[in-house]
Amino acid sequence: MPDIEFSTSHGTAPGYLAVPAGESGPATIVMQEWWGLDEHIRSICDRLAAEGFYALAPDLFRGETTTEPSEAEQKMMALSMDQAEADMCGAANFLLAQPGVTGPGVGSVGFCLGGGLSVWAAATCPQITAAVSYYYVMPHGKPDFTNIKGPILGHFGMADEFIPVEAAEKLEAEIRDAGADVKFHYYEGAGHAFFNDSNRLGTYDKAQADTSWERTVTFLHSALDS
Repeated sequence: MPDIEFSTSHGTAPGYLAVPAGESGPATIVMQEWWGLDEHIRSICDRLAAEGFYALAPDLFRGETTTEPSEAEQKMMALSMDQAEADMCGAANFLLAQPGVTGPGVGSVGFCLGGGLSVWAAATCPQITAAVSYYYVMPHGKPDFTNIKGPILGHFGMADEFIPVEAAEKLEAEIRDAGADVKFHYYEGAGHAFFNDSNRLGTYDKAQADTSWERTVTFLHSALDS
């Protein structure tokens, strides 16, 4: 049942769900880039399922995707944070209600726009107890980091034209100063969206992507396995 609808505090939302082969394991939400819920994000859900996780990506743009940066930016700026919060927390609640889901809480993984939303989910959804952020972009301000309830893992490219290393280091310090357990990794020579093997920037870096993926999977199992 890959394409599903789930309940939120605002009604219902669409999403893509990948289920592990044994139909038992921890769960994580997956937050999209500004392109929408495209094949790349779906493939990440599938890869997480292959690693033993239930993985649900809420469709924040309600079925719309784009390959045009200007349109993607417009969609990102128009995103309602009230809706996004409802989608993220609703997705986590849906996962916790699945009979095969194990563990004390739900994880969150996100990329670019979703990287920011992943941290936002950790600060606003009580069910999110671990979060992974890839090259965090957050156009709508910041949540209260003191509300983060679990560890945060971050991945940032040192050659990212959108997010300077200094900005990432400042963010890491802000989260740590708020009392959260946080660890950011910085990848030499990696640009923005270095994890995205379909990215339009030409910055995909397989070696760095593979390293970050191993760290992500290990982190999520450590935080979420009961």
